Amino acid sequence: MMHIIQQYFDAFNAGDTAAMLDCLTDDVAHHVNEGQIRTGKTAFEAFCAHMTRCYSETLTDMVILSHPDGARAAAEYMVNGTYLATDDGLPEARGQTYRLPAGSFFDLSGGKIARVTTYYNLADWVRQVSA
Repeated sequence: MMHIIQQYFDAFNAGDTAAMLDCLTDDVAHHVNEGQIRTGKTAFEAFCAHMTRCYSETLTDMVILSHPDGARAAAEYMVNGTYLATDDGLPEARGQTYRLPAGSFFDLSGGKIARVTTYYNLADWVRQVSA
């Protein structure tokens, strides 16, 4: 099952939302850091469009772990980004760069990702883009 997680992150780094969607179940539960749970591919795709407008990010230093039964996985990585457009309720974007450790947790079903939960330190990100 680790291959679907790697495929998902490879698609993220390529900026290929369609390939990311191919990794997900139709009813994927997307738990956003500091945000609401979005359900389904349509909501996930809308989130990706918003993120692409506001941020340019590449993930590096990836470590992927999975449970032996293949039902759950986790990944830790470094987010290397540029803040492109001001996001609602956040500091003004001026092309600031940031580097932020983050992690994601996954439920897997039928060879696809059924849940994505992402965590990072929002206060650290705000500090970096406000400097």
